[in-house]
Amino acid sequence: MSDDESEDLEEVLSDIRDQLEDEPELESTAPTKALDLWFQSLDRADSTIQSYRYRISPFLEWLEDEGIDDLSELSTRKIKEFEAYRRSSDLDTQSLNNQFGTIRQWLRYCHKLQAVSKDVVKALDVPSLSKEDRVNTEKLITERAEDILYGLDQYRYASREHTVFLLFWRTTARIGTIHSLDLEDYYNTDEDRERLREELANEGFAPHVIESILDDVEFPLLYPRHRPESETPLKNNEGGERVINLAEWVGDVVEDYIQVNRKDVRDGHGRRPLITSAKGDGRLSKSAMRNWTYILTQPCEFGGPCPHDRDPETCEAREHGQGSKCPSSRSPHRVRTGSITNHRDRGWPISELADRANTSEDLIEGVYDQPEQLIRGAVRREFLEKLDDK
Repeated sequence: MSDDESEDLEEVLSDIRDQLEDEPELESTAPTKALDLWFQSLDRADSTIQSYRYRISPFLEWLEDEGIDDLSELSTRKIKEFEAYRRSSDLDTQSLNNQFGTIRQWLRYCHKLQAVSKDVVKALDVPSLSKEDRVNTEKLITERAEDILYGLDQYRYASREHTVFLLFWRTTARIGTIHSLDLEDYYNTDEDRERLREELANEGFAPHVIESILDDVEFPLLYPRHRPESETPLKNNEGGERVINLAEWVGDVVEDYIQVNRKDVRDGHGRRPLITSAKGDGRLSKSAMRNWTYILTQPCEFGGPCPHDRDPETCEAREHGQGSKCPSSRSPHRVRTGSITNHRDRGWPISELADRANTSEDLIEGVYDQPEQLIRGAVRREFLEKLDDK
């Protein structure tokens, strides 16, 4: 290579370096300040923000241990050191994916603040997930759900826990949705139809539109509302408001619960909860719903044998507040996963189910939908004859 060629190549490389280094000078920013600014910029439910805070807290603690109180001090080497530190823990791939994914979202925002370089953002490798990693295999299977509902129907009919578990299984709803429901969000009678007519009129719908809507409405149904000002927000805000149709027999259970076992109380905001409690402000808390779900999904709750060779009389999972310690117990989220799968196994189209469950079609296909292959195959048989249609 001649001297002229070498000089030309050096000029090209110099231009490339200048372009790569053409980032604005970093501004001194404290990690906690950048995090607060990020949260303020997000349009997310409080529960989602709390989840983000939980995932980022190990990174903040690590920064503090490393003596880094200014994000501009972060280098790609430091990011790799943190990554190695977290990977050496006993976290599974799913947990690492959640944590690193949220941290990288925040770092992208920090880059917009000119608090970190683009290289720092790129340096954090988020573990990719296989289908097996993404799918939660600890769903509540249909057979167990039906056994639980049979036990509740036989021994605790229309009780509070019967109603909560039945709504979880039959609606695919999140725990926050069931917790948010007021008595007025349940519609089943002609009186409720008139009330709905008034509500639609107050929302500004024209009379002919109201009548068209009511012509298509069939009761019973639930209609959850987003009410953040009185502490019952929905996960997707107003986007979480939708009609959830109920089978008539499910409505009968809800109706009997209301007539016999629901407490006639108002919460701290003057609202009448659908699912009530004699404790607190009158609305059954999400933690209580979660605890009841753990207990109801224990195989021994209705006298079944323990698959873990434990004595129910002495098992720690049978103690108050310890229900999750049973390996067979399931959380409301696992019930939701099983419910969505059951809907799909029964032939529900993904688009309709996405509306009912208030989630995306991609999530149903990739995460929630865990098909029971034999059942799904049987459902598909009805389409075989269409191949022979002339």
